[in-house]
Amino acid sequence: MRRAASAPAARRIGQIIGRLKRRYPDARTALDHRNPLELLVATILSAQCTDARVNQVTTGLFAKYRTAADYANADPATFEQEIRSTGFYRNKTKAILAMAQALAARHDGEVPSTMDALTALPGVGRKTANVVLGNAFGINEGVVVDTHVHRLARRLRLTSKDDPVRIEHDLIRLVPRREWTLFAHLLIHHGRQICQARKPKCEICPVNTLCPSAAR
Repeated sequence: MRRAASAPAARRIGQIIGRLKRRYPDARTALDHRNPLELLVATILSAQCTDARVNQVTTGLFAKYRTAADYANADPATFEQEIRSTGFYRNKTKAILAMAQALAARHDGEVPSTMDALTALPGVGRKTANVVLGNAFGINEGVVVDTHVHRLARRLRLTSKDDPVRIEHDLIRLVPRREWTLFAHLLIHHGRQICQARKPKCEICPVNTLCPSAAR
């Protein structure tokens, strides 16, 4: 057990992915969406907010706003109140409306499917772009690094970095490209259910023998 946990990350990563796949066979994004635009809006709303809360808000939002033009022409004051419960609603309103205006002006209202085009949109960083590319378009351009992925990647000693961009670079080197999108979902599910921030449940963890941080 000790030998497996202390092995280099490159030797453990295949087993880690395999065990997590068996534990979370239905791992996917928890954000409800039917198309790339809805996922892009939901992802922006998810900053500092739970996915469950976002899904509550977008139920009505997606019924009212169906196209980029709908968002681009939305009344900011009204939109703020519609998304208020997601937190930081003023900044999120500015980001979503500006993003939609850019889509209408530059992309005929369609969400682009490249990293450069997505990150050129207002309010869209690399993490958000990775979410959209991986889950709406099936394009593995990178690995989403949220708080769960950040924490678990360090606990599993897949990286020693603390900056999300540098963590992503380390994970990209380790994880097979075909698994990049799924790998983030696996770590997010595992972080929510077992490897929690304050008290990880090492005794029932499927990768405890591969984890240098596991309680023995």
